[in-house]
Amino acid sequence: MSVVLHGYSGATQVVFIVGDPIAQVKSPAGVTALLQARGQDAICVPAHVKPAELAEFLRLAWRMPNVSGVLVTVPHKFAALAACATATARASSIGAANVLRRGMLGWHGDMCDGEAFVAAMRAAGAQLAGQRALLVGAGGAGSAIAHALVDGGVAELALHDADASRREDLAAKLRRYGQVPISAGSTDPAGFTLVCNATPMGMQVADPLPVQVKRLHADAFVADVVTVPAVPELIKAARARGLRTSTGTDMFAQVRALLVGFLLDENA
Repeated sequence: MSVVLHGYSGATQVVFIVGDPIAQVKSPAGVTALLQARGQDAICVPAHVKPAELAEFLRLAWRMPNVSGVLVTVPHKFAALAACATATARASSIGAANVLRRGMLGWHGDMCDGEAFVAAMRAAGAQLAGQRALLVGAGGAGSAIAHALVDGGVAELALHDADASRREDLAAKLRRYGQVPISAGSTDPAGFTLVCNATPMGMQVADPLPVQVKRLHADAFVADVVTVPAVPELIKAARARGLRTSTGTDMFAQVRALLVGFLLDENA
């Protein structure tokens, strides 16, 4: 079959990216370019879908044979999983999905955000296996990152969140999901060799830091989910102490390849 590398035709497969709003999303061009670089006659198309219409949209998209997948952004990641017939173990445990592809019975979902965060850490030199990790933030991003840290082989994971019930809910999911000891953490990072921020703290200069920087281990690796500013205050402080780091911008540089890999079922 001939492949259209720089255009599209009636034979082109469509991958939607759904969100509310959607105009701010930058990924359609990059996803399209990567799909075509992998030899696919495919294009990624943004779709502005309101929450009340998501289930209907996904049912309709499933009935279109030329729609090969759906990427999912805010605020639809949790609702998207509910529309899946099947899902990966991590997506099921997290309770959310950010990418869907066609399965035997319906949409098959995965959640790649945490894996992208860990991939960015590794690209910056972090070792996960056997490390003691502290994660601040047990919301949607934190839940995905926590599962990826468990998948990455950390020896212990401590969770800290201002909302103790949210922290305990995530801890319970992780204990069912894997064999890594899970404990309650704090803002004190002493003794942890991996320190991860999955909260918005650091988007403003006046924000308090998510951990006590002066208590960071001399060999700690510090990772932050914040993307704006590109170098958040926690990362600035860690770098000033000579520590290795990765940022939210680094994380999102990894997301595209993971999403496309799932769409193409490259890990099957």
